[in-house]
Amino acid sequence: MTLFTQKRGRALMTQQPLDENMAAAEPVLEEAEDYSFLPIIHDIIKCMDKDSPDVHQELNKLKTKIQEAREQIAAMPGIDMSPALQESNLRSLREQVRTKNQLLQKYKSLCMFDIPKPS
Repeated sequence: MTLFTQKRGRALMTQQPLDENMAAAEPVLEEAEDYSFLPIIHDIIKCMDKDSPDVHQELNKLKTKIQEAREQIAAMPGIDMSPALQESNLRSLREQVRTKNQLLQKYKSLCMFDIPKPS
């Protein structure tokens, strides 16, 4: 399952474990982009207070940033699925993980493999 979180002004996409028995998740993609609209809105308000001609430039920045966010959202995997379908897929994936973990534990207990223990 992929989640987007906000961390220190950066969008961070991480791979989250589906089950508590899985190993720690590793970051998949980290973007230096900041998708906070507040600084641009603040600049627009400042320009409007000063009757500055830069208002149109700031508005174009905001429009561009909103369009980039829309494109990012449209490119997200699973965005075309309904929440119910996403939940169904998540339950299915969790069940697969649970089954695979059980099989892994079963095969480990057979002692057919010589696995050196970390020391």
